[in-house]
Amino acid sequence: MVASGMNSKRYIFQEVSSRQKADQTEPQPVDLNVHDTDRRQVRVLILILCGLTLAMVALGGMTRLTDSGLSITEWELVSGILPPLSESDWKLAFENYRQTPEFTLQNNRMRLDEFKPIYWWEWSHRQLGRLTGFVWAAGFIWLLTTGRARRRWIARLLGLGALGAIQGTIGWWMVSSGLTGRMVDVASYRLAIHLSLAFMILGLTFWYTLMLGHNQLDLMQARRNRDQSAERYAVWIVALLILQVALGGIVAGTDAGQAFPTWPLMNGELLPSTAMDMKPVLANFFENPGLVQFNHRIVAYALLALTMFAWWRSRAVSRLETKRSYNVLGAAVILQVIAGIFTALWLAPVGLAIFHQLLAALLLYLAVRTSFIARFPVAEIQERRVS
Repeated sequence: MVASGMNSKRYIFQEVSSRQKADQTEPQPVDLNVHDTDRRQVRVLILILCGLTLAMVALGGMTRLTDSGLSITEWELVSGILPPLSESDWKLAFENYRQTPEFTLQNNRMRLDEFKPIYWWEWSHRQLGRLTGFVWAAGFIWLLTTGRARRRWIARLLGLGALGAIQGTIGWWMVSSGLTGRMVDVASYRLAIHLSLAFMILGLTFWYTLMLGHNQLDLMQARRNRDQSAERYAVWIVALLILQVALGGIVAGTDAGQAFPTWPLMNGELLPSTAMDMKPVLANFFENPGLVQFNHRIVAYALLALTMFAWWRSRAVSRLETKRSYNVLGAAVILQVIAGIFTALWLAPVGLAIFHQLLAALLLYLAVRTSFIARFPVAEIQERRVS
């Protein structure tokens, strides 16, 4: 009995102690939201970075399509800001270019006045990269020093900056591949890495912009009602689209877009008979125009099939916003396939090729947006709040 009473007293003592400790350590109410004004300022910075990245993609495409990427043979982070300012400067830049395999093997009849346009394309592409880096640094420092962003957004902005720095390094790594040996273009696999990383950065800016369009509390509440199936399909579409972008970079790097101007067959064959002619075998996947374009076409069909299947499955979703998002995404994929077909049939004219590339960026946004809507059905919360 005594033992029992002692045990009872110990239990009561512990319960009171635990309750007091819980009262002392109970978390105080915290603001789950970034202040509306602060959140908008972070969003504005990311929107600007998104626009600059999109412009970089387009200008990079023009640089490749005009064969301008090897016109500047050095990577000078600071001094490279200034273009040639005198005739002697232009002659020196042209002389440096004359040492490249692209000039000696392909453009040995080029004159100085013909060199200047391709120089300006590459110079403009590099300056836009510098501007993007400056905007990121200035915006990041301002948000950090004024305390206008929560720590999670500081970390995300740091991640974007790191990816941008890696992208710049890969850009030079890509260019350097065409400055020695017998390469008259940059290595196609390096171009593919450069382009696909640009699209990954673009996808992140899309996602962050969508997140910052809503306060944190609404996102937390909306996530409880996420449609995992619709979200999963959208994520798969994003992943397959990034792969297709990489394959498109290989197509551009090998000029494979001009090699087979027929559809649905490739010069009368389903798979070109020359598709595996190179040795070693792996080289065919990066340098053989027949296999390169075949792979690009096959993944395009796979992307179309996946999107149409996801669209069909979305008919069973109860949320109207998700259905509408898949409707738009499905229509855009169909348009992209048509644009790809005509790009091949018309031997990849510059205007159509750039449209095809920018349409891929639009597809990425629509797929990311569809994933976001399925993951965070915020519209339902806002509708309930209004009603």
